[in-house]
Amino acid sequence: MRRLAGVLVLVLAVVVAACAPQATPTPEPTQPPAPTQPPAPTQPPEPTPTPTPEPVTIQVYYPVAVDAPIAQILQGYADKFKEKYPHITVEPVFSGGYGDVKTTIQTTVEGGGTPPALAVMLAVDLYDLVNADLIVPLDEYLNAMPDKDAYLNDFIPAFLENSYYDGQIWSIPFQRSVVTLYYNKDLFAEAGLEPPDSWESWAEAASKLTLREGDDVVRWGLLYPSGWPYWLFQPLAIGNGRNIVGDDPTEVYFNDPRVIEAVQFYIDLSKEYKAMPEGVQAVWGQAPSDFASGAAAMIMHSSGSLAGILKQANFEVGVMAVPGKNPGTFATVPGGGNLYILKGAPKEQRDAAWEFIKFLTQPELVADFSINTGYIATRQAAYETAAMQEHFQQVPQAAEIRDFLQYAGKEFAVQNLGEVRNIFHKYLQAAYNGEMTPEEAMQKAQEEAEKALEPFK
Repeated sequence: MRRLAGVLVLVLAVVVAACAPQATPTPEPTQPPAPTQPPAPTQPPEPTPTPTPEPVTIQVYYPVAVDAPIAQILQGYADKFKEKYPHITVEPVFSGGYGDVKTTIQTTVEGGGTPPALAVMLAVDLYDLVNADLIVPLDEYLNAMPDKDAYLNDFIPAFLENSYYDGQIWSIPFQRSVVTLYYNKDLFAEAGLEPPDSWESWAEAASKLTLREGDDVVRWGLLYPSGWPYWLFQPLAIGNGRNIVGDDPTEVYFNDPRVIEAVQFYIDLSKEYKAMPEGVQAVWGQAPSDFASGAAAMIMHSSGSLAGILKQANFEVGVMAVPGKNPGTFATVPGGGNLYILKGAPKEQRDAAWEFIKFLTQPELVADFSINTGYIATRQAAYETAAMQEHFQQVPQAAEIRDFLQYAGKEFAVQNLGEVRNIFHKYLQAAYNGEMTPEEAMQKAQEEAEKALEPFK
């Protein structure tokens, strides 16, 4: 019994111990966190170097059609452009007249060669150049300009007109002019003559100012270059109320009675009034010098020859639009060249050519070009420059020539221009040389021109 009681006491002690609450252990004291080290300062990233553009060289085919230092002027612009765009080299290539530039490019392309990236060609060559697939439209470049509308709207509308075709813009006006009648104011004053304002007064003044010593002509009253005749002839037709072209580029009006009468007037100036040499006068390059030297009292020429004439002449030079048939009427026609980008040039050259176009057509350079040549500034903003305003004060003839545009008719711009123009030249010169009557010549010209235009109607 004593052993049993001991066992029970032991069991009871175990049970009581198991049921007793357990003591909570005291936690170890926590250590403060180690101080955080400040991050190492980060270095700014190395700037990405601007890639250096690949060097590119472009050629610009350029005509020299007036008595002005065009080659030196354009080379000067190319040098200034190089300062702004060191990776682009512009090489001007001078190829005679407008026709020479176009022919050279066509021959190059037809022979499988690469044309220049840029060329100045006649504004009226647009249809032929597009039809021959020689040029690219400029809309892609223009649309990338943030000031496209302001840029285009600043060009004189009469000059920008020939840039549009088939809903696109193909060229930018640059070297633009108007037909101008230059006259020696001193000789007019000595003879008691007023500037002519009609065909009759013009012919009479030219006759009176023609000076002969025996059978020799010492001074012609008028020199009227007709070796490239359509442009200088147009004001005669316009001044008689009928231009040789209209709004439709597939129509011409060579056989209109008023055009025929204008042809006859040219002939009368020599045959009847004895005021200028007979027949075709292939004196385009010589006429400004003859005028400046006193060998001619008047000449028909381009406004682009103004600067050269003023430098040579030792008399007061007068300028005017061409007198029309009726008293108080005048006429002229725009001319000159636009900037075209050639399709066959590599893209990097075409892109560089566009940069040069934008450079050349800045108002300051447009004004400078006009001042140094006599070509009419093509942008309105050019007339707001201090240089141009000062130029107008010193050379009032420049301002007068700009105002001739109010008398301007449409340029000779038609489809298949090369062939149609050659037809007109052929028969107009036949009439001038007395090989056909004006009526016969213009009727034949009309018939052949209509055949050349038929595929485009």
